[in-house]
Amino acid sequence: MTFSIRNATSLDLDAITAIYAESVLNGVATYEIDPPSVAEMTGRFESITNLGYPYLVAIDDDGVVLGYAYASAFRTRSAYRFMVEDSIYLAPQSRGQGVGKALLQELVFRCASLGFRQMVAVIGGAHPASIGVHRSAGFEDGGVMKASGLKHGRWLDTTIMQLALGEGAQSLPQEGVYPETLYKS
Repeated sequence: MTFSIRNATSLDLDAITAIYAESVLNGVATYEIDPPSVAEMTGRFESITNLGYPYLVAIDDDGVVLGYAYASAFRTRSAYRFMVEDSIYLAPQSRGQGVGKALLQELVFRCASLGFRQMVAVIGGAHPASIGVHRSAGFEDGGVMKASGLKHGRWLDTTIMQLALGEGAQSLPQEGVYPETLYKS
């Protein structure tokens, strides 16, 4: 399968919403129960991109969106400003084709380039494929929250994984530069 990765735009939101809806209805990667509307997904997209976080899509040669990934704040308290959380969702036909790994690698690169120092993955359902993709990108185990979600009539564990970006904790970031400027509190 050949594909390319680019910044997501508002024109991708119908496809992004459909991919996410399939994951909400059939998967455990998200603990959302009801698929959000295009309007809701548009609001989420704008909130993320207006703060300068990367939001990417993988597209095939015909321009069909195969999956998407974005980084966002792990928590909004100021001390967390150098840590991002990644999210990756794939259309069913693109799973197991290297699309998720490529999206994650590009997301890691962009977040490191922006000055973020840590990336965390919060993996719903302790999904083995997602854990494998993150592990292949260098993420380390951070812990498991047992029975943290109830979906599809069963309790689900959540796996936490983490990756140091750039210099990680080896040095303090330069003050007053992005991403520090995201948070004023």
